[in-house]
Amino acid sequence: MFSKQLLKWYEQYGRYDLPWQKNPTAYRVWISEIMLQQTQVTTVIPYYERFMKRFPTIKKLATATEDDVLLHWSGLGYYARARNIYKTAKIITEQYHGHFPETVDTISELPGIGKSTAGAIISFAYQKKAVILDGNVKRVLARYFAIESPINQKDTIEKMWACAEKLTPRQNAHHYNQAIMDLGATLCTRTKPRCAECPFIKTCQAHQQQKPTFYPIKTVKKSRPLKKIRMLIIYKNKNEILLLKRPASGIWGGLWSFPEKSEGGSGSNPSEEIFQIAQIPLQLKLINTLPTITHQFTHFTLEISPIIFRVKNQMLLKKLNTNEFFWYKLSTKLPGGVAAPVKNILDAL
Repeated sequence: MFSKQLLKWYEQYGRYDLPWQKNPTAYRVWISEIMLQQTQVTTVIPYYERFMKRFPTIKKLATATEDDVLLHWSGLGYYARARNIYKTAKIITEQYHGHFPETVDTISELPGIGKSTAGAIISFAYQKKAVILDGNVKRVLARYFAIESPINQKDTIEKMWACAEKLTPRQNAHHYNQAIMDLGATLCTRTKPRCAECPFIKTCQAHQQQKPTFYPIKTVKKSRPLKKIRMLIIYKNKNEILLLKRPASGIWGGLWSFPEKSEGGSGSNPSEEIFQIAQIPLQLKLINTLPTITHQFTHFTLEISPIIFRVKNQMLLKKLNTNEFFWYKLSTKLPGGVAAPVKNILDAL
């Protein structure tokens, strides 16, 4: 009954014109599903179209450089997604001759692909029965059944998978999966759900209780700690500034950024200071400061104080490793991906 009602609603109100719904190959579905993790559809669409224009096939993606992939991901955040996409593209090209596997278990073994994403690929690309349980689906089910336990607990997730398995029909599973995601994205939203327009208004338990936004229940998160850093914007001349490539692991892994220094120690606004960069003592003269930027991560808040310097001992600059450092000429093409705060600083210079 649930699936029939949902499919009837989808036939009239579902979304049929999303870019990844046109020619839904496994590659195109995969890229869209990864981009849609933690990100709204309206935000994803321009990034997806730009990404697919640059990397129209999995072979093009696998033979690109990681810098190029990160460059085309810049602004979407959660950059581990892009690094895993690059790894997976290489694995599929080298081990599967460029063809996506066709089972959930095999796809789930690839970097960055979980059970729900694998199910979406099987369902939308191959039109086979497969179950999905993304954020939208969890919210719909949590409200429909008024699930009282936190949905981020392991036992609750297992129960929701079993529930989703029972509800997903064998026939037209790809339409059902798209329908339940559309319902969560358009009507059963996180805030201000449009219950009056929902096909389940008479059977949804959360609506019967008159508290739909009470669900889904989540465990209370601890307050995020605050970390403070200074980003050093180092000019060599009027329009060339120093960028460095961050380590592959950690926040903004593999992206280009400014040299950093933790707050404290020698003061937040030094007028003249010697910084060790790549074991090279660069003597810097303070030129200006920019307004503080606050950036939210999942587990902490980062407070960035951008400080503009000019190098005094320029002879030492030749010693910088060009594989890790890059003198970027403002308003030209970046050497690779940059995080949103870095892009904002560059735009302000």
